[in-house]
Amino acid sequence: MTEQIKYTKIEHIILQQNRAEKEMLAEFENGDYTIENPLVKYNAYLINPLSAVVLFKTDKEVAVTVRVIGKTPAATISHTFPKAKTHILPVLGLYSDYENTVEIEAYRGKKTTLKINVPDVFNGKKIIDYMQTTPEYLEDNIIVVSPAGQDLSTGFDFAGDARWHLTIPCVFDLKRLKNGNLIIGTDRLLKMSYYMSGLYEMSLVGKIYKEYRVPGGYHHDSFELPNGNLLSLTEDLRSDTVEDMCVEIDRQTGEVVKTWDYKNFLNPAKVSHSGSWTDEDWFHNNAVWYDENTNSLTFSGRHIDAMVNIDYETGELNWIIGDPEGWPEEYQKYFFKPIGNNFEWQYEQHACLITPDGDVMCFDNHHFGSKNPDKFAKASESYSRGVRYHINTEEMTIEQVWQYGKDRGAEFFSPYICNVEFYNQGHYLVHSGGIAYDKDGNPSEALGPFAIQAGGSINSITVEICNNTKMLELKVPGNYYRAEKLTLYTDGINLEMGDGQILGYINDSREMDTEVPAEACGELMPEFCNAHIEDEYDKFTFLSRFVKGDLVLLQLEKGDEIHRYYISTTSRPATAMCVGTFLDTDDRNTRTVISKTGLSGTYDVRVIINDKKYETGVQITC
Repeated sequence: MTEQIKYTKIEHIILQQNRAEKEMLAEFENGDYTIENPLVKYNAYLINPLSAVVLFKTDKEVAVTVRVIGKTPAATISHTFPKAKTHILPVLGLYSDYENTVEIEAYRGKKTTLKINVPDVFNGKKIIDYMQTTPEYLEDNIIVVSPAGQDLSTGFDFAGDARWHLTIPCVFDLKRLKNGNLIIGTDRLLKMSYYMSGLYEMSLVGKIYKEYRVPGGYHHDSFELPNGNLLSLTEDLRSDTVEDMCVEIDRQTGEVVKTWDYKNFLNPAKVSHSGSWTDEDWFHNNAVWYDENTNSLTFSGRHIDAMVNIDYETGELNWIIGDPEGWPEEYQKYFFKPIGNNFEWQYEQHACLITPDGDVMCFDNHHFGSKNPDKFAKASESYSRGVRYHINTEEMTIEQVWQYGKDRGAEFFSPYICNVEFYNQGHYLVHSGGIAYDKDGNPSEALGPFAIQAGGSINSITVEICNNTKMLELKVPGNYYRAEKLTLYTDGINLEMGDGQILGYINDSREMDTEVPAEACGELMPEFCNAHIEDEYDKFTFLSRFVKGDLVLLQLEKGDEIHRYYISTTSRPATAMCVGTFLDTDDRNTRTVISKTGLSGTYDVRVIINDKKYETGVQITC
């Protein structure tokens, strides 16, 4: 044995950014940079190639306006920064594959014109089919779509040009916080297929201020509470069920201060199932919403076809919105009675929200369209829609007061992901992000990632409706988890200096207690396995290929101390693949993430395959 398997040390993106910022500031302080001759740092924080930072000093405090000149006058993006002598200004909204013109103008003073050449950051790939809207409607907003597959977060202006982009796979929902920053899932996978280490708080220029690590990992959705704390959907990584917990995270420390376990208010053995239900993924929580008026939390459970509302303080069940068919008598009192005309229940819904007047909205995927398997609808016969319900919690009645999408039929049908947004009365966004077709061009029965693997095609359609008039429609190739409308700048400086922080922790990984007899053969793992270890400061990832049905254990060994981690080599059908970013096209390939929490010292990494224990030649230090 002369060499180890492939080993890569990965530096956290926050640490990379901290170093890049220090180098930028040192260069700035050691130079004489003025508004006529500023320091320009393209993609200063490494992950937004449609951005830059300009740095200079002025003799007097002065407000400065930055303009990225648009391809048409209406496409120009500008922002005026507060008065200062030292100016460190984010430049947002650059075009890809273009020589960008950027103006920097002091209030009633000097103006400098810069040229910033940006390469083709999309490498020639088609990223949009069309944008149908007007500059008068969308103004300086962009529509940002966040990943559900290999495509990354991108923001489009009214002309359909990309003006914002991340080059790392930060997945699930993207929201703007009250301070103007974004909150989005990290790019650090904790468990297949899409459970992430936590949340990033970042500026639009790409600087990550904080990673909030979540002990049980993060998935799907988060929410900023009135006190500034963050709600995060999570799970107990060591339990036999998934996607059935929510935690509240202290915004300053990253500590978990409150936990809701859904098994405390619903019995998994008694809930009524959707067509995608499994024992493990019995709830499949894809959204959380806090309503200040009622001090309550609403969760969207895809695999029970229901939105569930509980009391924030006590965790007691308040109500359930969904088809009551199949639910036992003890739960019937929590359901609403439909009134009015044209009422339909939602099925396998996403993105629940509460409007200011107490109505409930969601994206009704309408997948299967029934509780009865004998009545399940095929994709070609299905539709999806945004829907708004008016509920009366005293009389327990529910009325459908608005919908969009049903009339579009299968071309707007998404069996998974998607969202709605409420802007004002009658003003909504509806994002159908999971549209898929098979190789023959028919609506696909498979979810997007699997439709692609079978030779099909996928797309997303986002619309905005104002007083029942469609004001915007964006169609992009690829499935995208959610869509959000936002401006690139907010009031204030938009970029703060200082090291980013890594807060919180991730739980120790689930271990196998049973010792498996295996002969230590002293050989490296077989070349067929193509094994690779990616080492980070708080976890490491073991990637390898095995024959289906092999018994495989990864072991960390330090003298008599042994930690065993089971690696499944048996594929299971996926009924919910909300983010397929980390899927491998070869289902023999495995990806196992081991947390360093609870480990201390240096361990030899060895792998048991059936009855033999192999060497990797790699040591992991925790």
